[in-house]
Amino acid sequence: MGRKKTIDREALLDIAEEIVTTQGASALTIDAIAKRAGITKGGVQYSFASKDALIDAMFERSTRSYTQVFDHLAGPAPSPLAAMRAHIEASRQSDATANAKAASLMSGLLQTPEHLASTRQWYRERLAAIDPTTEEGRRARLAFFATEGAFLLRFCGFMDFAEGEWDAVIDDALGLIPPHS
Repeated sequence: MGRKKTIDREALLDIAEEIVTTQGASALTIDAIAKRAGITKGGVQYSFASKDALIDAMFERSTRSYTQVFDHLAGPAPSPLAAMRAHIEASRQSDATANAKAASLMSGLLQTPEHLASTRQWYRERLAAIDPTTEEGRRARLAFFATEGAFLLRFCGFMDFAEGEWDAVIDDALGLIPPHS
């Protein structure tokens, strides 16, 4: 009697990310993943009950490495401005491949209301502690928007940034926030 075959969820997520990155969100189907993985559609559905569950897992995985870097930079109980600096620095330190995947996922998959809502909530939470009635708060908010805009321009392919240019943009954004906040 042979050993029961196991399905590697991470490998299926790799395939799903590749499909979205190279062919667009509309190409992401359970069938496409199954064919690429060499398994049945039921095998994919065993790991991910639905396409929405698959997309949720893709979003969760894409934010995992960012969160680890952010938590390391921010430390325990950071001030709102220190958290904003950590977010901007985490954006700089993120692996380019991971960022490209995240941007592709966001642009392609946020067309569903539930995924758009969770992303909006993440952004609201990231900005919630910043006080826009203060000069420091307004500068931190501007730095955040500049970083997010540059990220999307870079990783959606709207603008090419040389590595030094990317670092300079991040340095400029960080320069808007006091260093010891």
